[in-house]
Amino acid sequence: MITRLRSLAARWTLLVPVLAVVLLALTWGRALPGGLVGLITLVLAGSVLAAVHHAEVVAHRVGEPFGSLVLAVAVTIIEVALIVTLMIDGGQKGATLARDTVFAAVMITCNGILGLCLLVASLHHGTAVFNPEGTGAALATVATLATLSLVLPTFTSSKPGPEFSSVQLSFAALSSLILYGLFVATQTVRHRDYFLPVTREGDVITAGRHAEPPTARRAWISLGLLGLALVGVVGLAKGVSPTIESAVERAGLHHAVVGVIIALLVLLPETIAALRAARRDRVQTSLNLALGSAMASIGLTIPAVALASFWLPGPLVLGLGSTHMLLLALTVIVGTLTVVPGRATPLQGGVHLVVFAAYLELAINP
Repeated sequence: MITRLRSLAARWTLLVPVLAVVLLALTWGRALPGGLVGLITLVLAGSVLAAVHHAEVVAHRVGEPFGSLVLAVAVTIIEVALIVTLMIDGGQKGATLARDTVFAAVMITCNGILGLCLLVASLHHGTAVFNPEGTGAALATVATLATLSLVLPTFTSSKPGPEFSSVQLSFAALSSLILYGLFVATQTVRHRDYFLPVTREGDVITAGRHAEPPTARRAWISLGLLGLALVGVVGLAKGVSPTIESAVERAGLHHAVVGVIIALLVLLPETIAALRAARRDRVQTSLNLALGSAMASIGLTIPAVALASFWLPGPLVLGLGSTHMLLLALTVIVGTLTVVPGRATPLQGGVHLVVFAAYLELAINP
């Protein structure tokens, strides 16, 4: 009996995506009682973990830095799908959901995940060592994308309020795709070495030191299960979204907290993967995951919601308020000072975590 339980536990990443799709088929379009919502939430969380696990298997097969890219894109697909489904059902309240979720993803990745990884790596190994060329390029791209997509709408005058006009929104979406595409080409083709882990002497680590990569068959199976998990996450999130929004309203919290919850849910497995790499002294992999997720969150989410806005009934508000713009500016300044030396101490990790804590506190008490 114990052996069977252990075998079942070992195969949970195979079973959960299938269970999620079955549960989705049984509950689609139906009113959900409280107990069933709890079950769906558990399966939803398991599906997110399973999705990123299978993305990790595929990533291990293709190697770095392609692996970090696979993880970032998989997570962003989940995020985009969640945002669009919630915007469809949210009415006027969904107008700011894309902005809140994307900004939350930027703050979580550039301060929360990055700060935790630097802190963990520096506490375990003395200092956190990474490649400033690749990390700096990633941070510069994130800063540009965030400014063009989330700051400029506050200052444009073509439409009242912090919104883009149709032409401006199209330009922002196209610019996001171009910048993201240029970065991917730089990361995976032209300057691939800038995004590989480095030793304390500055030498690039090109080969894995741990487990052998999975077979091609296992990678293809994981790719298929990743697709099932993504379908399950999107569908189940749509089913429980009214409950999440009602809970936020009953707690008297600002509606922006919904975006924070979405981003935290989606990026939790990414955080675990980045922390594992940091403990193994692969800080560059951790930073690839963190900044790559931030970049994909903007570079892919903004074009997706821009396209969806043509048939969504409400407006699309992307412009940040003054408080969040100040936090974004502080994040870019602190991030630049962290990246330039190519190594970090626990102090730098702590600074990023304090900025992240300030963001969470202001999200709850604006």
